[in-house]
Amino acid sequence: MIHSMTGYARKEFKGDWGTAVWEIRSVNQRYLETYLRLPEQLRGLEPILRERFRKQLERGKVECNLRFESQTNAGQLQINEALAEQLIDSALWVIDQAGQGQLNPLDVLRWPGVMAAPEQDMDELNTRLLAGFDEVLTLFIESRQSEGDKLKAVIEQRLEGIQNEVTKVRAFMPQILDWQRQKLIDRLAEAKLELEPTRVEQEIILLAQRIDVAEELDRLGMHITETHKILKKGGACGRRLDFMMQEFNRESNTLGSKSINAEVTQSAVELKVLIEQMREQIQNIE
Repeated sequence: MIHSMTGYARKEFKGDWGTAVWEIRSVNQRYLETYLRLPEQLRGLEPILRERFRKQLERGKVECNLRFESQTNAGQLQINEALAEQLIDSALWVIDQAGQGQLNPLDVLRWPGVMAAPEQDMDELNTRLLAGFDEVLTLFIESRQSEGDKLKAVIEQRLEGIQNEVTKVRAFMPQILDWQRQKLIDRLAEAKLELEPTRVEQEIILLAQRIDVAEELDRLGMHITETHKILKKGGACGRRLDFMMQEFNRESNTLGSKSINAEVTQSAVELKVLIEQMREQIQNIE
């Protein structure tokens, strides 16, 4: 399967431990780079997350965000009753000694250590959060695969266009050679030069060799076949496809340089356009 380096996934998870929102996005990058934004108390997950990304991805600039809210309500709060009693007794003694003032229960609750939320089991919380991360990572990879399928379809369409141009040029070549042969004979006639038939044929052969593009057309056909094989095999094939575009460009340049016919020149230009369109899409492939 072909995977794009562009992808996005987001999902919210809720439980008795709280609420978490995982979000992953990626764009093109020559190598794999991961950027993590986690709450401070969950920084310990970073090495695990980076390793899971490394096992699943080859290339791309990946941003991963986690928003987390712990589930805490009044029913879960714990009161240090012994400390509260001491504070109340002390406050009442002060009021009695001063002969004025009153006790505010909220002031007692605000005293450090009187109210406390139960400590969360971090091992269990991490397990829940990582399970959620794995779900979002799966969605993220699926999004990259879906985008990769679209890129593959575009590239295959351009390959078909290249094949059509190769077929067109190959069909033109006998006609071009005959035209060039007659053109050479006509020029000799205009110059009133009489050459031996063997010499004329030699000149025609030399000319045919200079404008012969059969080798370039054959190599273009081979590159088309090899590119289809790479797409079929899938995986992290972006670099191999990029190399194939260089090979396509080399043959199309040679084809253009040998062209002495408007139709062949037009095909060479069209080849350059198709190859460039493929190259642009391949920059997005992992």
